[in-house]
Amino acid sequence: MQLKKLLIGLPVLMVLVSGCSEYSKILKSTDVDEKYEYAKKYYSEGLYTRSATLLSDVVPIYRGTEKAEEALYLLAMSYFKMTDYMSSSEYFQRYCNSYPRGSKVQECRFNLAYGDYKDSPDARLDQSTTRKAIKELDDFIDLYPRTELADSATAMRIELSDKLCYKEYLSAKLYLDLGTYMYANNYESAVIVARNAQNEYPYSKYREDLGFVIFKARYEAAVKSVEEKAEERYRAAYDEYFTFTNEYPETVYAKETQKMYEKLKKKMAEYGE
Repeated sequence: MQLKKLLIGLPVLMVLVSGCSEYSKILKSTDVDEKYEYAKKYYSEGLYTRSATLLSDVVPIYRGTEKAEEALYLLAMSYFKMTDYMSSSEYFQRYCNSYPRGSKVQECRFNLAYGDYKDSPDARLDQSTTRKAIKELDDFIDLYPRTELADSATAMRIELSDKLCYKEYLSAKLYLDLGTYMYANNYESAVIVARNAQNEYPYSKYREDLGFVIFKARYEAAVKSVEEKAEERYRAAYDEYFTFTNEYPETVYAKETQKMYEKLKKKMAEYGE
């Protein structure tokens, strides 16, 4: 039985060894055209690491020739298929700069943005890549507004914009949770961050959450206020309740909002409202 398995597996092993020896031979070759043909062969077979390695040797030598455009495109696509978006972005950008009227320029511009979209990190981390992706998506939409890819680019842009807004929401929520920690007025900081985020991302799906943070921060600031500022802060919280509920009459925060409102209403009655 073991001998039978060995005999069955032997042809597969021979093919693998033959393939590796072939690749090793091509790597050492000084024939650039031969390397290029094998790079295209490996690309078509889905062996993107091999194609990228060979094309990295070929592209600098082909610069300025009739094969340069295709070689650069295939190098970018090899890295893209490997999901090495940092490397693919470098070569997609180089393609767009070198061949602004090239046959693959639209695809390359989209893939350039898509790579940064895929590399966009969690909202809690630095969002430089996210902002870069948004800029590239905006550029693509401006250049190709009436294409199917423009619809995809718009959807990705909205998603990334929401991620930036969510990062601001997390910051505002943190200030809210800190409250009067270290004797600071973190409630006011929560209001400022949340309000700025609402202004910067007016159509975000987190707009309601930001509005609730603002109202709750106003409420907590009033409840925990020193006496001389209490009335002013209670009035601000009371006004904020109506601002929030007018915009979101069926808010998901209705139960908590109503409880705070009842306490505010009693307090306002004491102030003659």
